[in-house]
Amino acid sequence: MKLNKRNPKVEIIIHLLAWCLLFGFPLIFMVESHHPRFDQYSGYLAYTMAFFIVFYGNYLYLIDKFLFDRNTLKFIAINVVIIAICAYLLYLFQSLGIPPEKQHHPGPPPILFVFRDITSMVFAVGLSVALRMTGKWYRTETERKEMEKDRFETELKNLKNQLNPHFLFNTLNNIYSLIPVHPEQAQETVHRLSHLLRYVLYENNDNFVPIGKEIDFLKSYIELMSLRLSDQVKLATEFNIESGNDRIAPMLFISLVENAFKHGISPINQSFVHINITSKEGQDVVCTVENSYFPKNMQDKSGSGIGQENLRKRLELLYPNHHNLCLENRGDTYFAQLQIKF
Repeated sequence: MKLNKRNPKVEIIIHLLAWCLLFGFPLIFMVESHHPRFDQYSGYLAYTMAFFIVFYGNYLYLIDKFLFDRNTLKFIAINVVIIAICAYLLYLFQSLGIPPEKQHHPGPPPILFVFRDITSMVFAVGLSVALRMTGKWYRTETERKEMEKDRFETELKNLKNQLNPHFLFNTLNNIYSLIPVHPEQAQETVHRLSHLLRYVLYENNDNFVPIGKEIDFLKSYIELMSLRLSDQVKLATEFNIESGNDRIAPMLFISLVENAFKHGISPINQSFVHINITSKEGQDVVCTVENSYFPKNMQDKSGSGIGQENLRKRLELLYPNHHNLCLENRGDTYFAQLQIKF
C-alpha cells in the first residue's frame, strides 16, 4: 500500500528519517556518557517499538479498513485490544528487566508505567488518524480541483466552439449582402476572411494571447467590415496600446464590435460606429464601442443573438471579479464598454 499518492518516495524518506531520529536519539547521549546503560536503552527500544506497531497498524490498515469505512466501533475495539496486548507485553518486559537488588525496594507503582505506555499508544493512534485524515483531505481537495479545472476547460471550450460559428455566420452574412451590389468587394472580403479564420481556428487555442495579436485581429475584422460601408456611415477607430505583450483572452472584444456593425448601420440613414481600445502595460484594458442604434426586426436573420451571452459567460470563467461590462441602450445610440482588470 502506498503511503501517499502525491509523492510516496518523499513521504517514505520522511518517515524513515523520523523513526531514525526517534530510535537513535538516546544513543547520542549514551555514546557521550562514560557509563552507558544499554539495559535502559532496551527498555526505551521496546517502548518505541510498541508505539511503532500501533502507529503503522492504524496508518497502513485499520484506518482505511474500518474508520474510513464508517465502522468506528470495530476500529475502537481493535485498537483497545492491540493497546492492551502491547501494554501487557511492555509490563512483562519491564518486570523482567528489574535487577534483583531493586525488586525489594519501593518505587513508583507499576500502574504509572502502564498508564504512561497506554497514553503514548493512544497518542500514536491519534497521530496516525490525524495524518491519514490530512492526506485524505488533500487528495479529495486535489481531485475536486482537478474536476473543477476539467469542468472549466470543457465549458470554456464549448463557449469557444459556439463563438466560432457565430463569428463565421455574421461575417458570411455581410459577404452575402455585398455579392449583388459589389461582387469585386465580396471577392476581396472572402480573401480577408480566410486570414481571420486562420486566427479564429488556430491562433486562439490558448486561453490567453498577446494583446497585440488580438488588436491586429480586430483591425483586420474592422477593415473587412468597412468594405461594405456607404458614405453615410462614419467609422472612427482609436487604438492606444502601449504594450502588445500583455496577455488577454482572445476574441473578447469581437462580440462588441460585431454587434456595432450589425445594429449600428442603416442602409438609408446617417449612422456611425466609434471604437476605442486603450491599454497601458500592466494596467486595465478598456474597450469602448458606441454606435447608432437600429434594432433588427424579427424577420432579420443576420445573426443568432448569442454573442453577448457568450461574452458574459466567458468573462465569468476567465475574469471572475476582474472585469466590468456595460451594455446600455441610450435611445438612438448604443454604448458598450468592457474593462479587463489585471
